[in-house]
Amino acid sequence: MATSTPSAPDRNGRARLPATDPGDLGSPLLLVNLKVYPGHLGPAAERTARLLEDLGRAHGVSVAIAPATPDLARVCMAVTIPVLAQHVDPLDAGAFTGFVPPEAVRASGGWGSLVNHSEHPVSVSDAREAVRRLGSLGLVAVVCARDVPTARRLGRLKSPYLAIEPPELIGGDRAVSTARPEVVSGSVEAVRSVSPTTRVLCGAGVHDRRDVARALELGSAGVLVASAVARAADPRSAIEELLSGY
Repeated sequence: MATSTPSAPDRNGRARLPATDPGDLGSPLLLVNLKVYPGHLGPAAERTARLLEDLGRAHGVSVAIAPATPDLARVCMAVTIPVLAQHVDPLDAGAFTGFVPPEAVRASGGWGSLVNHSEHPVSVSDAREAVRRLGSLGLVAVVCARDVPTARRLGRLKSPYLAIEPPELIGGDRAVSTARPEVVSGSVEAVRSVSPTTRVLCGAGVHDRRDVARALELGSAGVLVASAVARAADPRSAIEELLSGY
């Protein structure tokens, strides 16, 4: 993977660089996907990112955030933690209205992108090309998979991270790490068998410290969460609860 480093001005207009190699988001990792929940758009996305940055530092846990696409640049300017796009299109920058090429993510200061989230699925060939194009720009891909067979298949893309997220548990009250632990451990084993360097994240329904601790016990390198933070009445308490599981 290329190691060129994306850069963007910080909130004071100074050039800033990510604290680590953009291919490494840290481990164990808490990655928060804000989706497009109304309480975390625009200036609110910045506030959530700063809160996550401060709490991650206080707990000594690596954290990253994926804001809505229109907020990518503003969040990158507000924090120094890794900021990811929620989706990327495997296209060259050019005449493609409404698409998100990897070059746009890099120019915004982003560290990379989610790929093939269950709410924005792509074909295996498009996922492969997205991982390749992100890597060529020094950006990290977090590929999402719905089950163990898919994790094994997508693991062959050798992305830096792969998140296992059974879609039936996304946004629910049961975490995959507790409701279906065999999916997490099975995915870890399957991915390691085809790509030992790919780190597996646990997603779908993760809400509290017990879910996080169980995910780590099963061999995951961290968790990917959304509603646990983005739909919480008190995001600070929600983030602190999750970080307490590390």
